[in-house]
Amino acid sequence: MLNVSIMIVLFSYSQTIISGTVKDNRNRVLQNVSITIVGTYDGATSDSIGRFKIKTYEKGSFVIEAKMLGYKTVTQIINLDKDSIQLNFILKEEINELKAVTVTAGSFEAGDKKKAATVLTALDIYTTGGANADITSAAKTLPGAQQVGEQEGLFVRGGAGYETKQMIDGMVVNNPFYTGSPDIASRGRFSPSLFKGNIFSTGGYSALYGQALSSVLLLESIDLPERSEASASITSVFVGAGFQKLASNKKSSYGINYGYTNLLPYFSIVKQKPDYFTVPQYHTSEFNYRHRTKKRGMIKIFSSFNTGKLGLRNTDIDSLILKDAFALKNWNWYNNFSYRENLGKGWKMQLGFSFSANNDKINTTVQDTNNNPVTTNISYIDNKNFNLNHQNNLTIARTVIDKRISGISTIRFGAEYWNAYHKYVFNNYSSNYNDNYTSAFGEADLYLSNDIAIKAGGRLEHSSLISKTNFAPRLSMAYKTGKNAQMSIAFGEFYQTPELMQMMDNTGGIKKLGYTKATHYLINYIKNTALQTFRIEAYYKKYNNLVKTFPDTNISGNGYAQGIELFWRDKKTFNNIDYWISYSYLDTKRDFLNYPTSMQPTFATPHTLSIVTKTFVTKWKTGFNLTYNFATGRPYYNIVFNNGLNKFEINDEGKTIDYHNLGFSLNYLPNLGKQNAKTFIVLVASVTNVLNFNQVYGYRYSYNGLNKVAVTPPAKQFYFIGCFLSWGVDRSQDAINNNL
Repeated sequence: MLNVSIMIVLFSYSQTIISGTVKDNRNRVLQNVSITIVGTYDGATSDSIGRFKIKTYEKGSFVIEAKMLGYKTVTQIINLDKDSIQLNFILKEEINELKAVTVTAGSFEAGDKKKAATVLTALDIYTTGGANADITSAAKTLPGAQQVGEQEGLFVRGGAGYETKQMIDGMVVNNPFYTGSPDIASRGRFSPSLFKGNIFSTGGYSALYGQALSSVLLLESIDLPERSEASASITSVFVGAGFQKLASNKKSSYGINYGYTNLLPYFSIVKQKPDYFTVPQYHTSEFNYRHRTKKRGMIKIFSSFNTGKLGLRNTDIDSLILKDAFALKNWNWYNNFSYRENLGKGWKMQLGFSFSANNDKINTTVQDTNNNPVTTNISYIDNKNFNLNHQNNLTIARTVIDKRISGISTIRFGAEYWNAYHKYVFNNYSSNYNDNYTSAFGEADLYLSNDIAIKAGGRLEHSSLISKTNFAPRLSMAYKTGKNAQMSIAFGEFYQTPELMQMMDNTGGIKKLGYTKATHYLINYIKNTALQTFRIEAYYKKYNNLVKTFPDTNISGNGYAQGIELFWRDKKTFNNIDYWISYSYLDTKRDFLNYPTSMQPTFATPHTLSIVTKTFVTKWKTGFNLTYNFATGRPYYNIVFNNGLNKFEINDEGKTIDYHNLGFSLNYLPNLGKQNAKTFIVLVASVTNVLNFNQVYGYRYSYNGLNKVAVTPPAKQFYFIGCFLSWGVDRSQDAINNNL
């Protein structure tokens, strides 16, 4: 009887052995996974090949779980009524915003530390040698951008300058550059300090944006400042002052800035090629207000108003004694309102509204040696005498809604409305044009794991001016190939309403041509760490429906652009030195405008190289910055109409000399190291084209084609010195940390 009792007791306390394996959803073994029977002390950890074994005396129904940091916990219900149980666990990776792969094809991002392609911050732009704190000039040191110096704009991957759009908080800026003069590029209207981040997208960009065949430069304005401060600047070309007031509860702020530019002192020292009878002068004023909402949303209001005027003379190319005079008066008013809010339960909202107005009054005259207007009775010379008053307004309303659907996967959708108004008064002729552009868009960011992400979307657009509708699909994907390394691919179709001047006929009427179109294909590889970035990208773009001006205005033009680009940034190898190298190879041809056949456009060149270096010597309290830009020669053509053959022909063509430019700047901080400094001072000096290279952007031809004049900068070099002061914020440590 005793033996029977012992047998019963031993049987009731017999062991159950639970064994099995743990793998991830891609069938890879996982080690160090914790497997436990919930509510007991029994458990085990998976070994190097993913196996585990648990011994337990428990009986009955229990929950067993497999848990590991970075993966979703998996549970199963088991009945402990057997001697052995075989279990296999499959764990799915917990998708984490900091670890997840990011689609980088076509995009250079800055400002968001979670992204994998951080490139240029506001401080980088300020300290790029020779860029003179101009956003576009700094962007030209990145792959894809061409070194075009005779007109404003970003020329990207075989695209014209008007095929790249700049956007502030999601809304297109209609006139991001000061109005230029013939063969002289103007700088951008906005300071880098206004923005906390930027994305220079050279292709394949999001469905949230349209009306750009080649590229978008997305600028995100800052939220609240760190603290209240006042600032002033005194330089060789402008003076300015402003302040930012942060509320005591740090939930709102407002600020005002004013600047005045006058190049007379500078031009009196550095001789210019044109004869300026009105030296360039500009007044600029800005106002901003920012308010953080209860749900940590943000309301931002920004307004800027500026005026400018200039007048210059150049030798008339069709005469030995005459001059061409160009006079410009401009005013521009830009306003931007944005509101983002967390709606709860994974919903977010972004609302935007912008209004801009720009007015250019241009007067051109042919003058004699005494600078008096003349009439020659030669039509092709007298046609240079005209007055143009161009008013253009752009109003944009925009809504974007985000919803997290699973983990960090998100869908977003929204709509835009633009009203573009143009009024031209050419001599005594007046014409008005109005375009109501509407679009609806949707996009999904799908994270299948931390290693795989897909972005898919589309955009529906309609323009009342051309009475056409299009649908533009976009698709991209990223795959993590290793630690800090990934590959991305992207595809997209992009449409743009033709430029208004391209659609106008001789009577001022509009020919409703339809959209121009580009299709982008991209693939890239990027390896990025905190101190180093390597990136290589290949692309192909197909252009369709480009505007042709012969035999009549139509959209039968076409073209292609293809190439490969390299980028390397390194803050690690050399002590206290930050440098980057970018190289672009471009093969492109276009048949558009009056081109007689498919040709390499005059704004494109096959090889472009930029080398940027920065160092800060703490002992000297000085930062030294050098930028070298190189580009092979650009093509030039003299295209004329052959009346006998009724077609356009090329009478002369060639390549310009190679482009070289070495820019240098230094930044000296006299109060560096002083504790609790109430005044922060930076002294700046810079010069472009240090080695005095000859630079030729192209050629202009006389009416008969016998005279050819090189298009060159107004002066070989540009010098700048300035003193910048701020009160209330000591930025010395930032200067050290960021290698100012």
